[in-house]
Amino acid sequence: MAFLALHGALIDDLVEAVTGIPQTQRQQRFAFRDFVARSLQSHTFTRTNQFEVRDRLRGFEERFSVAGRDALADALTQRLDALEHHQTPTTPEVLHLLLELADQPVQKAKLSDLDALVQAEEEAPPPLTWRDIAREDGWKNERDIWRFIDYTPGSSDEDEVDLRSEASRESSTSASSAADDYHRTAQDVAVKQQGEELLRQVQDAQAWRHKPGAEADGKRQKVFITTTQLLREALFMLAGLPTSLFDSTGKPIPTYQLNGVSWETHWALVMSFAECGNRLAPLRAVAGVMEQTPLLQVFQDCVQRALYQFDLELSRVQARLVDVQQDDVVTPMSVLQELEPKLTPLTALADVARRVRLERNPHSFRYLEVLFKVVGLAQFQGSREMYQLLGTIFLDCFRVYLKPIRLWMEEGKIVPGDRSFFIAESPTKLPLHQVWKSQFNLLRTPEGALHAPKFLKPAIDRIFTAGKSIVVLKLMGQHEAIKKHQTTTEPSMDFATVCGHDDFELAPFSELFNTAFQAWIQSKHHTAAVTLGELLFRSYGLAQDLEALQRIYLMSDGSQSEAFASSIFRHLDAFSSGWKDRFTLTEMAQEAFSSAVGGVDTYRLSASIDAHSIVATKNPSAARASVRVALPAIRLHYHLPWPVQIVITDESLQRYQELFTFQLQARRALHVLRHPILPLLRHEGHVGSSGRGKSPDLAPYYLLRTKLLWFCNTLLTYLTTLVLAPAVDRLRAELRRDGNADVDVVVAAHASFVGRVTAEALLGEELKGVREAVLDVFDLAIKLEDAQRVETGRREKEAREVERLVMVSSPYKKVGLNQGAKRRRVDVEEEGDADGGEIGMDDGGKEYKAVLRELHGEFERLLVVVASGLRSAARGRAEKAAKWELLAEMLEVGIKV
Repeated sequence: MAFLALHGALIDDLVEAVTGIPQTQRQQRFAFRDFVARSLQSHTFTRTNQFEVRDRLRGFEERFSVAGRDALADALTQRLDALEHHQTPTTPEVLHLLLELADQPVQKAKLSDLDALVQAEEEAPPPLTWRDIAREDGWKNERDIWRFIDYTPGSSDEDEVDLRSEASRESSTSASSAADDYHRTAQDVAVKQQGEELLRQVQDAQAWRHKPGAEADGKRQKVFITTTQLLREALFMLAGLPTSLFDSTGKPIPTYQLNGVSWETHWALVMSFAECGNRLAPLRAVAGVMEQTPLLQVFQDCVQRALYQFDLELSRVQARLVDVQQDDVVTPMSVLQELEPKLTPLTALADVARRVRLERNPHSFRYLEVLFKVVGLAQFQGSREMYQLLGTIFLDCFRVYLKPIRLWMEEGKIVPGDRSFFIAESPTKLPLHQVWKSQFNLLRTPEGALHAPKFLKPAIDRIFTAGKSIVVLKLMGQHEAIKKHQTTTEPSMDFATVCGHDDFELAPFSELFNTAFQAWIQSKHHTAAVTLGELLFRSYGLAQDLEALQRIYLMSDGSQSEAFASSIFRHLDAFSSGWKDRFTLTEMAQEAFSSAVGGVDTYRLSASIDAHSIVATKNPSAARASVRVALPAIRLHYHLPWPVQIVITDESLQRYQELFTFQLQARRALHVLRHPILPLLRHEGHVGSSGRGKSPDLAPYYLLRTKLLWFCNTLLTYLTTLVLAPAVDRLRAELRRDGNADVDVVVAAHASFVGRVTAEALLGEELKGVREAVLDVFDLAIKLEDAQRVETGRREKEAREVERLVMVSSPYKKVGLNQGAKRRRVDVEEEGDADGGEIGMDDGGKEYKAVLRELHGEFERLLVVVASGLRSAARGRAEKAAKWELLAEMLEVGIKV
C-alpha cells in the first residue's frame, strides 16, 4: 500500500499516456495499472552507478575544454558543484537519463540555451494613483465628494456649485454633438451651409435615377436623360464605380434613353461605352485581388498605376465638363475619341491579363512571356504609347524576376520556396567532384521544357554556369578574394536604358532586350567563370592532367604503352594469375609509365580488376583465348583533384577507359601474330623423298597471318594518326585559344573531344556491330596461332618418333643419336613448360589445312561485315563519313591479294 500511495498517481498517468484507454473503461485501466505496479515493485534491475555517472559528467568538462569551448566547460562545472548540495536518491538516475538522451553535446550544445532556464523577472506593478483608488472604492460616482465649497465668509450651502455635475453635463453634450456630426447627411450640410434651395436643386437633378418610367399602352416608357447625365454615368462606369445607367457587370440598363435621339442611336452609344468598360474589366479584376507571389504583386502594382493614370484622364474630362472654360460642343462620340488613345494600351494589357487568367495553372512568370510577345507586337504596329506602356510594365516585372537570378549569380544561393526560379538544389550533399554536375539542376516541366520564360532560354546556360562557378569558388575558398576585386557595375534594365536609344529605334525589341540582358549577365558571369578556369589551369594542373590521361589511356607514348601491354600479355600466355592481381597490375603500370618526362605522376596511378568481370576470368585458358574476357576487366585509375573532375567527369573517364581497352585488344592480337610458333623445318626432309624441305601448309598460314597483321596494324594506325592525334591537337589549340575563357567553355571543349574520339574510334552505339566484328578478327589471330602451336607440337612429336626409329635401326652413333634426341626432347618439353601448359584450342579432329581454310573464310566474312558496316554508318554523317570511308578503304586495299 505504501508503494501505491507514493507512486499511484504516476502509474495512472503512465497508463493513460501509453494506452489511451478512456476513463469509462475502468476495468481495463485497473488491469493495466496493476500490471505496471507489480512490474515496478518487483523489478530486478540494479540502480544506476552513481560513480560512473559522475565520471562521465566530469569527462564532458575535459572534452569541452579540448574542443575549445571553455565557457561551456566552466558552466557545466559550476552547475555540478551546485548540484552536490541538492542530492536526492534519484539524482543519479536523472543524470543518467540525461546522458543517454544527449546527442553530440560537444558539437551541438549552446551556452545561450541556459538563458531559457532563467526565470523572467516579474514586471513591477504599475504605481498606485488616486484615480485608481477612486475607481476601486467608488469615489468616482459619489457626487458630494466633488462638490466645490466656497469657505469665504458669508457663503452658504445654496451657493455651492456642483462643478462635477456641470462638467459631466458638458461632456455628455459634447459627445452627443460629435455623434450627431458623424451621422450628418448631405441634407444637413446643404441646409446649414447653402440652404434648402441648393439641396432641392440637387435632388431634382438626380430625380431621373428614381423614375420607374410611365406606362403607355401596356408598355413601360423610357426615362429620358441628358447628354451630361449619360457622360457622367459612362465616365463613372469606366472608372469602376457603381452607376444607375450600367449594372455591376458593365452592361447598359435599357430603362434609360438619351433625350432627342432614337433608341438605336442611344443603344449604340451606351454599348460603345460598355465595350470600353468590358475591355478594362480584367485589369480591374487584377487590381482587386490580393496576390502573394512577388512577381504577381509587381504586375498588379503596374496595372494599378496604369489604371490610376487612366482615372486621372477621366477626372480631367469630368473637370472640363463641370467647370466650363470655353464654349465646346461635347458629345459622347467626342469623349470616346478622346479616350481611345488611352484605352488602346490598356486594352492590350487587359488582353494579357485575360489570356493568363484563362490558362490552367499558369506559372507566375507566364505574365512575362505574354508581355514579351505583346511588347514586340506593339513595336511592330508602330503604337508608341502602347509600346512604351507595355515595355515599361514588362521591364518593371522583369527586374523583380532578376532578384533570384542576381542572388544565384553573385552568391550561388537559391531563395527557399521560390517556385518561379528555374534552378533547384539537390536535397542531399554530394561529393565535391559531383557538385558541378549534380548538386544543382535545371527544373523542367513534365513535358520536358525548361521551367523558365522562353525568351531567357539563350542565356539559361550562362546563368546556370555563373552560379555554379560561385559555388565551386566558395568550396575552393577563393570567392571572398574575387569579390574584393570585382568592380563591374550592373547595367540598368529599365525602359529608357533598354529601348531609349535613338540609334536603335528600328531594332526589334527582342534584339534590344537580348543585347541589354547579355550585358547584364556578362557583368555577373565573366569574373567568376574566368577566374575558376584560370584556377583550374594554374593551381590544379588541368593541362598536365590531360597530358597524363593521353599517355595512359590514349597510349600517346607507344614505348610506355607497349611495355605495360607486353607485361600483361606475358602473364596471360604463361597462364599466370598476376594479370588479375591489382597490386601486380599497379606495379607494372607504374613501372611502365615511370620513364615519362613530366605529365604522369606514377604515385597517382593504380590498376584494378572490374568486380563484374572477375567471374569470367577464373578460367586461365578462356582469359588467354579471347580479347573479350580478360582485357576489358583491367581498369586503370589516375587520381585527379576534385576541381579537375569538373572538366574530366566520371563519364569522360569511362570513355577514356573504353579507348584504352580497345587499343589494348588490338595490341594483344598484334602481340600474338608477331611471335609465331613455326614448325621445325629441319625434320621435314625426313618425310617423303629426299630434297623436299618445304611444308605444304606454310603458305595458307602465312597468307592469313599477313592479312591479320595488315588488319590490326591498319586499325591501330587509323586510331593513332587519324583519330587520336588530330583530336588531341585540336583540343590543345582550343584550350590555348580560349585561355581566358570560362570553365563552361573548357568543359564543353573536353566533352566535345571525348565524344568525337569515341565515335570515330568505332565505340559509338551506331557502330556496335562493326566493333563486334573487329573483336572477332582479333580473336581469329589468337585462334590462328593456337592452331599453329598445336600443329607444331604434332610435327615435333612426329619428328621425334622418326628420329627415334632411325636411331634404333642404325648401328652407328647410337649413343650420340640417343643423347641428341634426348636433348631435343628436353628442349621441346622446356618450351612447352614455358608456354604454361596446354593450349586452349580444340580442333575437333579437323586437319590443319581444314582449320586454316575455315579461319580464312571467317576472316573474309568479317572483313566484309566491317567494311560494309563502316560505309553504311557513314551515310548521312558528313563529319564522320570521311574517316569511316577511309578506314574501310585502308582495310580492303592491303588485304586484296
